[in-house]
Amino acid sequence: MMTNKTDHEIFLPTYFISHGGDPWPWLKQEMPGFDQLEASLQEMSREIGITPKAILMISGHWEERDFTVMASATPGMLYDYSGFPEHTYHIKYSAPGSPQIAQRVQELLEKAGFQTRSDNSRGFDHGVFAPLVVAYPEANVPVLQLSLRRDYDPEAHLAAGKALAPLRKEGVLIIGSGLSYHNLRQMGPQASVPSHKFDEWLTDAVCGSKSEERNLKLLNWSNAPSARLAHPREDHLIPLLVAVGAAESEPGDRVYHEDAFMGGVAVSSFRFGKATDNL
Repeated sequence: MMTNKTDHEIFLPTYFISHGGDPWPWLKQEMPGFDQLEASLQEMSREIGITPKAILMISGHWEERDFTVMASATPGMLYDYSGFPEHTYHIKYSAPGSPQIAQRVQELLEKAGFQTRSDNSRGFDHGVFAPLVVAYPEANVPVLQLSLRRDYDPEAHLAAGKALAPLRKEGVLIIGSGLSYHNLRQMGPQASVPSHKFDEWLTDAVCGSKSEERNLKLLNWSNAPSARLAHPREDHLIPLLVAVGAAESEPGDRVYHEDAFMGGVAVSSFRFGKATDNL
């Protein structure tokens, strides 16, 4: 059951989630096989046990030159996919934004030396609205996005996460949204070997290492087994670096895993820390 504690009583975890494919929650008959992912996203909101003040999402589907923050009080929708049924282009996820927290995000990043921008027109992309309609179907928690930086610099994204860590004590849930394996040219059975090799390495790096060792491994992720087969472009992996940076020294736990997602892909999601009282 959700409770409503004050901002100063909580210390929220951070997450990296594998968000699935396109508008899958609205296509369960056409796109079966998302039951385990759906259950993990539902469990995410339950295990936190409180209603966040806001959710800050770092999606693999938004990148800019500088870190850019969604600042609209009423974000729209961005249907960043093609070839799907007409009704999927009328989906609404009507969560409010939070200009106040957007300003706080910019302040924290700029204090850490980053150039930032705000965007008042950006809408929710499917890396945000697809998982959140499962985790928070009532859309009653303010949501804002932070872009990736298009240089994909792991060190910069880890440092950005560290800069944002204070938000965890302010009731803001930080979620990196991507996929632990993202090679659209090599899916299904042919993805089994490379995705399993990379997922095994990633799980060990995230869950089996102390924080400094974990950071070092992730900064050098491209040296991992099958790294570039798993991520030809690292847009869906880099959100993990922000979640890890914000986690500071909190241990990682794998909270979702499948060995044969979409016909053969190994995929995982991770949580860092737990919701605890700060009394």
